[in-house]
Amino acid sequence: MRRLIGFLVILAVVVAVALWFLSAPGRLDEAAFADLGTADLARGEEMFWAGGCASCHAAPGAKGDDKLTLSGGLAIKSDFGTFYAPNISPDTQAGIGDWTFRQFAEAMKKGTSPEGTHLYPSFPYTSYTRIAMSDLNDMWGYLQTLPASDNVAPDHALGFPFNIRRAVGLWNLLYLRNGAVIDFASPDEAVSRGQYLVEGPGHCGECHTPRSLIGGLELGEWLAGATNPDGEGIIPNITPDGSIKSWSAGDIAYYLESGFTPDFDTAGGSMVSVQENMAKLPASDREAIAAYLKAIPGRPNGYPARSN
Repeated sequence: MRRLIGFLVILAVVVAVALWFLSAPGRLDEAAFADLGTADLARGEEMFWAGGCASCHAAPGAKGDDKLTLSGGLAIKSDFGTFYAPNISPDTQAGIGDWTFRQFAEAMKKGTSPEGTHLYPSFPYTSYTRIAMSDLNDMWGYLQTLPASDNVAPDHALGFPFNIRRAVGLWNLLYLRNGAVIDFASPDEAVSRGQYLVEGPGHCGECHTPRSLIGGLELGEWLAGATNPDGEGIIPNITPDGSIKSWSAGDIAYYLESGFTPDFDTAGGSMVSVQENMAKLPASDREAIAAYLKAIPGRPNGYPARSN
């Protein structure tokens, strides 16, 4: 019996050490930062809107130029608790003004904070990890030109065990992936560009894809719709078999530009902010997003009750 107990103790220690190393925050290799050059601020602004930064990090209810002050504070409700979007303005105390580009890139692509702890995936780094380093460099340069704010966002309101950040490292092992979601045999230029925007900076799947019990995206049901994390209703299925089945690529592109559907309805809920962001992109990018959405596999609705 003593030998058995001793063995179990040793096994528990070995497992604990293994889990500690497996759950370590991710880092980027030095080679990832080579040959980036000076940031293209115009390109950085486009990536800022493509990434939807203002939708979460501007003050709740901000309009117009006030959306460029990324003071944080938006409450993001979930089954795991309430997350609050942080201040990412250039303020050196309340914001990210004292971050380096490496720290910014590791937050975006690895979900790792400057302090070496895990960020929670309410911040969509699982999508942002697909953003090219050159685009991150441009975005970082643009963020430095925005107004500073000394607002201190509230701490996340999470209960046990969801307040254990180290556990996010194990979650990352399951859900943090760099590769493309959809494997196209030979996509044309527009579809490839649309794939980059939708799967990466646009992080469309973060809302439009159903999630597992522990909050990971069910990639086999990519963009098939999901229950609304903010309350009642659903986030629609935007595959070719979903709510936009009858829309043409032109209809999709026009909706992203104007907010008007082919039936003369308008964007609602959190999609209002997303559409306003997309309206600031070049027309070719909106057309590329539409081409991608028409090219992906159709799926049954990913929210209860599912239909065929």
